[in-house]
Amino acid sequence: MSSGHSIVKADLEARSPWSCNNVRSEVIISPSATAIDGTLTAPGSKSMTNRALLIAALAEGTSRIAGLLRSDDAYWCIESLRRLGIRIDVNDDEATVYGAAGNWPVQESELYVGAAGTVARFLPPLLAAGEGRWKLTGSRRMNERPLKPLLDRLVGQGADIAYEGEAGYLPFTLHGQRLQGGEVTIPGTVSSQFASGLLLAAPYARQQLTLRLEGETVQRDYIAMTLQMMGKFGIAADISADGQSFTVPSGIYQAQSLRLEPDISTCCYFWALAALANGRIRVEGVNPATLQPDLELLNVLEQMGCIVTRGTDWVEVQGTAQLKGGFTVDMQRWSDQTLTLAVLAVYADGPITMRGAAHIRHHECDRLAAIAAELRKLGIEAVEYEDGLTVNPGQPQPALLDPHDDHRMAMALSLLGVKTSGIRVANPGCVSKTCPDYYERLAALGIAVT
Repeated sequence: MSSGHSIVKADLEARSPWSCNNVRSEVIISPSATAIDGTLTAPGSKSMTNRALLIAALAEGTSRIAGLLRSDDAYWCIESLRRLGIRIDVNDDEATVYGAAGNWPVQESELYVGAAGTVARFLPPLLAAGEGRWKLTGSRRMNERPLKPLLDRLVGQGADIAYEGEAGYLPFTLHGQRLQGGEVTIPGTVSSQFASGLLLAAPYARQQLTLRLEGETVQRDYIAMTLQMMGKFGIAADISADGQSFTVPSGIYQAQSLRLEPDISTCCYFWALAALANGRIRVEGVNPATLQPDLELLNVLEQMGCIVTRGTDWVEVQGTAQLKGGFTVDMQRWSDQTLTLAVLAVYADGPITMRGAAHIRHHECDRLAAIAAELRKLGIEAVEYEDGLTVNPGQPQPALLDPHDDHRMAMALSLLGVKTSGIRVANPGCVSKTCPDYYERLAALGIAVT
């Protein structure tokens, strides 16, 4: 990954009508003239939104999903389901999904998944569990992200896959002939989404399916979130004593009405804002017992000297005048916040090392190489490892930063402007993958956003 000043071209085709700021080439973030003190409600969970939509589509009956995240990933999920013949009515943050009881109404169509990793990993098993022939395509970056471990298992389960390019990558045509069932083993080291996709489809296999995880599993909490959502729709998996295998009974999901949790990953940027600005941010609607692993950031913020107050349905962070550093953190469970912690480390009183996050090299960009390169543009020393990095504190210099068309890079890098003048972030529209109104939310809290 180059550490030069060229800006990665935006993958504009992956932006949806729910996106904002696409016409703006850069955003300038400046420190607030007043103390940061605010209360907000975060948008719905991206992970739970797409799980709920996909399950509801295959359920029997009509489901109502409140707290929907209106982001690019959710938009392309909904559009793919509509092209499969599923009726979905969306009103603000609520969706009504008319389930097809396990049979895709349209058995031949072309489906575009945008840059949505969840859709690209969850939809193929659900298609293979039915009968039909569908072409799947994605954005430029999504076509570069690996799917082979998952797709090989689908072929082993009876699906036929014809690739247009390199095997194991989008685009391809999938001929579903229903999953066979039985025992399937998949490595957990690359992405927990492979396991989640197979689990979501498992109830519709010809025979009962048992999924066994091979080796260490990254972001295992997201598998627990998948099982939890399946349980809400009436399918409860049996988990082995060692937690490495899951037996899913045959059946049909039953329609539900439910409200999704806020997206904890998005909440983290606002809690980090409070930490950096020595301010106060309360996020309403947060269940401190959530399975979303990024809640771990709160423990690290406490370690850095912040005051964290956890209510029954809210969490508040009060920042500190000087963040503490000088420690190492295992990011494997909550790797999406590696970039956020890397930015916080710039202003700590000692270096912070993050390890266990090798898998984020295969996300929207090579996140470890990208964050190290951008911090170096600011004059910050960042030492990169295969599975993480060490960020040494320093005084950042003004710079135009490249988010590498990655929503998490853009949201994390923008936080630098809370403390340092002259921070410019290119391609601000890329935040629409998770939080389209991110910059509007920052401005509402008093941050100068130009």
